[in-house]
Formats: sequence, structure tokens, C-alpha cells
Amino acid sequence: MIEAIKLWNEPNNLSHWDFTLDPDWKHFSDMTSYAAQAIRSVVPSLTLVLGGISPIDPNFVNLLKSYGLFDLLDAVAVHGFPLDWNHWQIDEWPDKIEEIREVCDLPVWVTEVGASSFGAEDVQVFGLYRTAQLLLGKVERIYWYSLLDLPPAWEATTRHKESEGSSYYRHFYMGLIRADGTPKPALKHFDPRMGICQWFHFQDHRLTFALEWLRKMGVRKLRTGISWADWHRPDALEWFDRFMAEVEEFDTTLTLCFTPPSRGVVSSITSPPVELTEFAEFAADIVRRYVRDKQHKNVIKSGQSR
Repeated sequence: MIEAIKLWNEPNNLSHWDFTLDPDWKHFSDMTSYAAQAIRSVVPSLTLVLGGISPIDPNFVNLLKSYGLFDLLDAVAVHGFPLDWNHWQIDEWPDKIEEIREVCDLPVWVTEVGASSFGAEDVQVFGLYRTAQLLLGKVERIYWYSLLDLPPAWEATTRHKESEGSSYYRHFYMGLIRADGTPKPALKHFDPRMGICQWFHFQDHRLTFALEWLRKMGVRKLRTGISWADWHRPDALEWFDRFMAEVEEFDTTLTLCFTPPSRGVVSSITSPPVELTEFAEFAADIVRRYVRDKQHKNVIKSGQSR
């Protein structure tokens, strides 16, 4: 069941939103506002979450608040990887959460937190254990990123690819399960009170394997996504209908992001779209198609609204 829609992913990170084309994030805010209103018109009770901000930046939150965006949302999400990329230490997690709470009345979700096994698998074990100590019971949702390592032949979604050096290659070792399908030591320390964030690529051959592992681990909360760019591919409906049917048993937070290159100001998945309302149309289509009929009818019958 889809329990929440997450609008975009890391909008203050150049690898996911090209803010050189939108330096004051006004286009982003307007686009997200249109999408929130479109979703509310279909299922008023659906939880709407601002795409996980990375870096964790209260000034960015204040900027979006000034545009009125937070009046349309139910939670704000943050991402943090202090053992790999951030310029702060893992024990600062409570302070980072408090920085956002001080400028925002919405609940704070941690929709991506993780530790790479790039340098040593023991580091990932420590990262998982310490993250659980610091965050469980302190925020409403935590999603560990991720279940599966990236296959070596794939690309990570970053701006400068291999030129980033070791920072780039860390992306390939974030999973609790290696690319060859074998579990890492950290897996046995996973606490299922956390959710799992696992991105699936278009027609991802790992889907069945991953879901079998989530069941074994006792995971109920899943964060995944549908790429707006992939929605425009040939045979997209066939793949996404199968994908959404497969994850139906989980309480899913579904992230919607990535501009179709044909719709962007420039030909890039990180570009603002030319027509900001097109993302809203996509978001409403997703909700109509994949939020269960029973859930929708219950909402309409009860007259819930926001």
C-alpha cells in the first residue's frame, strides 16, 4: 500500500535538481506545490513529504517556507551519510534533526541514512548499529539506504561520475547485500523497526530477489520511487504495473522525481521542466493508478480532507 508520496529527491543537491537553472528554487517550489494540490484533489488524506534534503540545511527549509510550500505538506525528509560524504560526525544526528525542527513545525523523516562498506565492512556494521541507537524512537520514519549494492556495470546518479574519485565509488557499496547476492556482516544487525530505501531501475532484474530478502528481514516500511523520466519510456506501464503490484504488501513511501529530458529546460533528468504543471499531472496519474481503490473509496466516504 502506498502510505506516502515523496515529492522529488534531494532538491538542494545538484545531482538531482539543477539549481543553476533555478537559483532561488522558485520553480521547484511552484512545481512541488502544483503536484501537492493535484494529489490532494485525488486522495486528500495521502501523506505528502518534501523530498529528502541533502545537505541538511535549515536555510533551504526557510526559503521553501517563504514560498508557502510547507502549508501543503505533511512532513519534511532529510538524508545523511556522515561516514561517507557529509562534513559532520555520526553522533551529530540528533543535532541535525533539531536544526530542522527549530525552523519547521512538520514532522522530520530520515528517508535515507546509510554507511558504505567501501573501505571496510566493519565500518558499515558500526554505522548501522550507531544510527539505530541515535534515531530509533526519535523520528517517525527511518529508511536505511540500501538493501542491495549497485552492480559494478551500472552508473550511480551523481553529477561528475568517476571524476569524484572514491566519493563516487562509495555509492556502489551502500547495500546490506553484495552485488553477487551474498549478505554482508551488517545484515544480521539490521533492526526491522527501520524501513529500507531501495531504488529499482527500469525493468530491474533484482526486484524479486530484493523483495524476498525484505520479507526474510521482517521489513514492513519500504521507500522506493517512480522516475518521471522512465514513465515516458516504451512499455513503461507494463513495467510499473508489475512493479507496483509486487510491492503492494509493503507500507510504501513512493518518491516521484527526475524530469524527462524531452520536458526539461535542458535535456537532463535534473532540469526544471518547461511546464511546471506537467509534474503535477504525472503525480496525479500515479496516485489514480496505484493508490488502492479501497483506500481511495474509504477516503472519499469518510470525507477526510486537509
